[in-house]
Amino acid sequence: MPSLFDPIQLGAVAAPNRVLMAPLTRGRATEAHVPTPIMGDYYAQRATAGLLISEATGISREGLGWAYTPGLWTDEQVEGWKPVIEQVKRAGGRIFAQLWHMGRLVHPDFLGGAAPLSASATTAPGAVRTYESLKESETAKRPYGEARAATLDDIARVLDDYERAARNARAAGFDGVQLHAANGYLIDQFMRDGSNHRDDDYGGSPENRTRLLREAVERLIGAVGADRVAVRFSPNGDTQGVIDSNPEAVFVPAAQWLNDQGIAFLELREVGPDGTFGQTDQPKLSPAIRRVFTRPLILNQDYRAHNAAPEVESGHADGIAFGRPFISNPDLVERLKTGADLAPDVMATWYSRGAEGYTDYPTLAEVEAA
Repeated sequence: MPSLFDPIQLGAVAAPNRVLMAPLTRGRATEAHVPTPIMGDYYAQRATAGLLISEATGISREGLGWAYTPGLWTDEQVEGWKPVIEQVKRAGGRIFAQLWHMGRLVHPDFLGGAAPLSASATTAPGAVRTYESLKESETAKRPYGEARAATLDDIARVLDDYERAARNARAAGFDGVQLHAANGYLIDQFMRDGSNHRDDDYGGSPENRTRLLREAVERLIGAVGADRVAVRFSPNGDTQGVIDSNPEAVFVPAAQWLNDQGIAFLELREVGPDGTFGQTDQPKLSPAIRRVFTRPLILNQDYRAHNAAPEVESGHADGIAFGRPFISNPDLVERLKTGADLAPDVMATWYSRGAEGYTDYPTLAEVEAA
């Protein structure tokens, strides 16, 4: 069986290893959601990953509700991404853009006071930083507002936005796109019965609740080709208030359908009872999904060298996506390969501005030289 460090073909991309960098929101774009030059430094530092998956990137003004995160709906944003991608390519890397519509997790502050869009008229738990709250303090947050149920015209517009963002991603130089269908965002809100209370063709049965997923994937495939499209699920547990009463009935058939479309890969972020980003007693679905999804399957959540390598060597997964370890270990692949210690990250700088906690983490070689 292959090892974590063997090459793999991920659709159109020949990856030199099976260590993927998971999407990580870092908040270094402009207030207009335009990528900045320092983002090129950050991604290029981590270009030894088999594949980089960009931070979640908004497909529209309506769908983006996180301060200083990048978008892909304006020409200025596309032009801002181009030098970032050029730096990645010069460093020998490969990168997909993760396409993001946050649904009910877009605060009305971002929409001029209008209600956000979701499967149904529900309200997400918790609160979020907005540009307005940041005027009060760096830590101030505002509670989410009630969403409105998407109309059929809304859904048609969102599908257009996904397609446009995919075409913009390729124009900017990305190797492909990943549909963010996880973590309680719009697609996930439609897929799971805890947040989807509709009684039309987009609600009720698991097949209906996955209709938006299928339509979005079809639009992405039409725009960039199946071999440049990936999908991310978080099938078990509760994420940002989104949960399903019978996730196997939803996500296993969805994975089978994605397999039949020939997508590049499927990534699963699965939590356990002791997870560091969510906890659940709902069992992981990767064994059942592995049986129906024969294309590259990538697992994610709380992996380190000791538990990542066996997943690949056993065939349970074809690769592992690492999130937080990549924040403070730009040379994570080398550290995993050599068994070196991993540097800890500083949570206070996850979403701060500037280089601190972003591009100033040294590689092993730099530590030794110092």
